[in-house]
Amino acid sequence: MILCCGEALIDMIPTPTASGPDGFVPHSGGAVFNTSIALGRLGVQTGMLTGMSNDMFGQQLVDGLKASHVDVSQVVTSSRPTTLAFVRLVDGHATYDFYDENSAGRMLALKDMPVLPTEVTALYFGGISLACEPGADAYAALLEREGQKRAVMLDPNIRPSFIRDIDHYRTRLDRMIALSDIVKVSDEDLNWILPSPLSLQEKVETLLDKGPSVVILTRGGEGATGFLANGGEVQVPALKAKITDTVGAGDTFNAGVLAKLSELGQLHKPGLAELSLDVLSEALAHGARVAAVTVSRAGANPPWAGEL
Repeated sequence: MILCCGEALIDMIPTPTASGPDGFVPHSGGAVFNTSIALGRLGVQTGMLTGMSNDMFGQQLVDGLKASHVDVSQVVTSSRPTTLAFVRLVDGHATYDFYDENSAGRMLALKDMPVLPTEVTALYFGGISLACEPGADAYAALLEREGQKRAVMLDPNIRPSFIRDIDHYRTRLDRMIALSDIVKVSDEDLNWILPSPLSLQEKVETLLDKGPSVVILTRGGEGATGFLANGGEVQVPALKAKITDTVGAGDTFNAGVLAKLSELGQLHKPGLAELSLDVLSEALAHGARVAAVTVSRAGANPPWAGEL
């Protein structure tokens, strides 16, 4: 089982109303939630570990996970509110205003984290859950405790507005990168992590030196490039699609990569350490294919396996 560890929240999507001004409709979302949903729909055994509210939005999120065949046995429930993200769309591209204070997800503590069952063979971390304390520290501690014998993928998906203590965030992120097998970053993420005047190639090499076996660099419409610790490199173009919006595109790309690596029997530490360029290329291409379907739809609505 791939266990997705991180935020589940409600995206409030602007929607026209009969009277004229846009209203907001609640859609289940969150970067890690989206990845878990996409994995479940692709037929991968998947679970989610997150802090979830018992309010009406929390129930909506749980129902959404179950509907996409995501195991919810590791979800930690509380009476704190659900995180809300109000979305603004400009030319199909999304920006967000978050309401996250004292939320069920953000206030998750290490003492709340379950001991993971043996059927969990891979861990996925990402999103704003890596930036918002105290939950971010709890996820980092979970990785240290449970990631030694499991494959680990990390997508920082950096949102600077969430980072209150940059030094603490950088220290925690460096520790998590060192414990990860796959690190996926956008070019913007990479330039924030390493603001020095180096080329993207040199910055990727710096990340690889920290410990990962694979670094995946995405550049929007220019596609994705995979880099191996042994020096191998492969590039896959983005698939052309009629874009409705980009909500969840990167999250579902990640799911496609993980799903293909799992299908090919490579989603374990030894397999990733010895990954071939052919397998990496196949995984990146599958991620691009899944993401192309998602961007053609409104909101984060990943495809089912049969739609591919």
